[in-house]
Amino acid sequence: MSATEITVTGNVVTPPSRVRTQNGSVTNFRVASTERRYDSATQGFVDGASFFVDVECWNELGGNVSHSVSKGDPVIVRGTLRTDEWESETGRRNRTRLRAVAVGLDLRRGTAEFRRTQRAASAAAPAGDAVEEALRDALDEAMDTATDTAMDARDYTDPARPLYELDPDSSAAGEAHDALPEPALH
Repeated sequence: MSATEITVTGNVVTPPSRVRTQNGSVTNFRVASTERRYDSATQGFVDGASFFVDVECWNELGGNVSHSVSKGDPVIVRGTLRTDEWESETGRRNRTRLRAVAVGLDLRRGTAEFRRTQRAASAAAPAGDAVEEALRDALDEAMDTATDTAMDARDYTDPARPLYELDPDSSAAGEAHDALPEPALH
């Protein structure tokens, strides 16, 4: 039987709490996803039904969530649904939980600043792991350089000089590039 994978977009309604267990550490929080629909009678959007789900984030993901997510934050959570069942004094009980594999802030509703987590280097790492870590470091450095370049482009403020010079002979658009109108500067 395959796992039921879902993605939930909503707001965090309980503060994330981190607990250490014998199987590692887990961070738990609750998400509410409220339906929004257009009501032609009022000519506006109205809230519909709400879906609430408990989210569990294990180990490194849980640590990152506990440091990055707060009650009220808009989030996107991807994971698998699980149902926990147990016996209580009142009879058989169950609860559905979303075991997250990824949690992110919903950037349609705000901005965020991303910081990579530093991984501890293992003294007894096999050679294959060392190569993989070196490749990961090189990729991280290349991504940081690309991000810095993109940030420089975003902050570019000199309209007298073009940010980039295109060579029409090597451009994928070729002659079609010359036919494009010049963008208006405001």
